[in-house]
Amino acid sequence: MSTSSEHELISQAGLDARVLREGYGAGAWHGPDLKAALADVTPALALWRPAAGRHNIAEITLHHAYTVRSVRTKVSGRSAEPFVLEGEDWFDVSDERRLSWASIHATLESEQQQLCEVVADVASGKISTPLNDDERFGLVLGITCHAVYHAGQIQLIKRL
Repeated sequence: MSTSSEHELISQAGLDARVLREGYGAGAWHGPDLKAALADVTPALALWRPAAGRHNIAEITLHHAYTVRSVRTKVSGRSAEPFVLEGEDWFDVSDERRLSWASIHATLESEQQQLCEVVADVASGKISTPLNDDERFGLVLGITCHAVYHAGQIQLIKRL
């Protein structure tokens, strides 16, 4: 027989995983999640800049990957390995000499997968976290909102 705390843990784990999928996953009810928004982006479109001083899809994608990495480190309480580019948060990606679109897309996919694994490992007790359930859920919800926000931006850029 399961205890109340085990039931809460399973429920929290399921909720965290579902919320993560809403932003980047198997498809959200609200429209394209970030993964779906990026699915048909070509290298040329990824590098196209809608206006001077505006971010392109490659930069938005890399920014989100960096942010996912940051959330993963906070949830796990562990230091992260070096990111694919030096710097923080926003990276200039004007052409593929610095980093290819395929590498950027793969970086986001990898970071998202690692975050999902960390969240699942915390929920199962495989690893501990310095955060309480509310703090952890706040980060999971926050990164999901971040993904949905950027999915919308990418959809707009694609329409331009």
